Amino acid sequence: MTRPRPTLLAGCLALSVACAAPVHAQAPAATPQPPAATNPLPTTTNPDPKNPAIPDIPVPAQAGAAPSATPPAAPRQTLVATPGDANDVDEVSLPAKPAAILAGRAKWEEAVPSLKAAFQRIEADLAKAGIQPVGRPIAVFAKTDDDGFQYDAMIPIAAMPDPKPAESDGLRFGTTPSGRALRFPHKGSYDEIDGTYETLTAYLDAKDVVVQDKFIEEYVTDLNDKADEKLDVNIYALPK
Repeated sequence: MTRPRPTLLAGCLALSVACAAPVHAQAPAATPQPPAATNPLPTTTNPDPKNPAIPDIPVPAQAGAAPSATPPAAPRQTLVATPGDANDVDEVSLPAKPAAILAGRAKWEEAVPSLKAAFQRIEADLAKAGIQPVGRPIAVFAKTDDDGFQYDAMIPIAAMPDPKPAESDGLRFGTTPSGRALRFPHKGSYDEIDGTYETLTAYLDAKDVVVQDKFIEEYVTDLNDKADEKLDVNIYALPK
C-alpha cells in the first residue's frame, strides 16, 4: 500500500371664496367648498418631504415584483452526512453519487495547486453546461510513487446528465467510489497531512485490515493553500 497526499409629485389644491353683500347689511359668507381636483394624484406618487401641506399617499407594492435579494445556494454536502470524530476512526458506508471527473497527475510538492486547478476546471465546465454541483470536492489517489501521483478529481452533481455526455478534453461523468470505508479525519494544513496518513497506516496494521490500493480525500473546507491551518479533510480507506 502506498500512501498518497495528497432602489410626481404633481398637483396643488385651490380654494375659492365668494364675497358679495350690501354695504349696510353684510350677509354671512357661505362656507367655501373646495372644487373637485381636476388632476388627482396618481397612487404611485410619493409625498414631498419639503411641503407638509400635501398628505402622504401610500405607494402600493407592484404585484409580481422580483425579490431584491437572491437566496443563498444550498451548502455542499459531504459523502456521509454525519461528521466524523476528530480523534477517532469510524466505519461508514459511501454512497455512489454521480460526479464530474477529471484525471490528472502531479508531483507531491505540486499537489495543492494541481488539485485546486482541476476542481476549478470542473466547476467552470459544469457552470457552462448548466449542471448543478452538490457535493464537496474529492480526490481519488490511484497510482503513487516517490515522485508524484495520479488522481481523479471529482465533484458530485445533483443528477447524471441524460443523455450522458461523451468525454470532453479529459472531463467525463461517472460515480464516486462507494461501499464500506474507514474514515480518518484530518484537521490542519495540507503540509501536515503526512502525519494523518502515518496514523492511518498504523491503525490498519494494528487491526490487520487490508485495504484497496487507493485513498480518497474529501475536502470539507476549500483547498486553497497548503499552509491553511483551518483545512478540514476526510480521508477514506476502502477495505478489501
